[in-house]
Amino acid sequence: MTFLIKSSRRREIWEVQYSAAMSDPSAPAELSGEDLETWAALATVLEWLPAALDTQLQRDADVTHFEYGVLYALANTPDRTLRMSVLASHANSSLSRLSRAASRLETKGWLRRETDPADGRYTLAILTDKGLQKVDHATPGHAAIVHRLVLEPLTQAQTRQLREISRRIARSIRDEDGWQPPTNAARSN
Repeated sequence: MTFLIKSSRRREIWEVQYSAAMSDPSAPAELSGEDLETWAALATVLEWLPAALDTQLQRDADVTHFEYGVLYALANTPDRTLRMSVLASHANSSLSRLSRAASRLETKGWLRRETDPADGRYTLAILTDKGLQKVDHATPGHAAIVHRLVLEPLTQAQTRQLREISRRIARSIRDEDGWQPPTNAARSN
């Protein structure tokens, strides 16, 4: 499958980048000073933010942040349908992690999987009407916590800087772009 090849390719690219970084004699042996302070601040956000997002979504909508992202991606695609391999890419996930989440979402009636009639080698993930209702129910609370925790503490200029900084870091990890929100996210209901 294409996703497995991409996944292996990502691992190979990462291993090459990691090896190059480890063999660079000019690289510092440890973090200190402002570098350490910057990394400590980012590492703290990387640990605390996912937990805060999960807590709110599980409390208010009975979904994890990952599951919400899967449902949201489907809600904002034509016919609320994507191939599982494409959805895994959107979710920045392995296909096996996505399959486990899809099983949980199917059990709740929010998603169903079918063989792709255009190519039987693929499986489609389809957001159900009940799943769309779940996204609609979860979105206001999720948007509110993202605003409160991430956007409101920053000025507009800082928000733009954060977006650019995040994109630069992402590009240093992978050559490909991560998920991008659809322009004028118009849903097909």
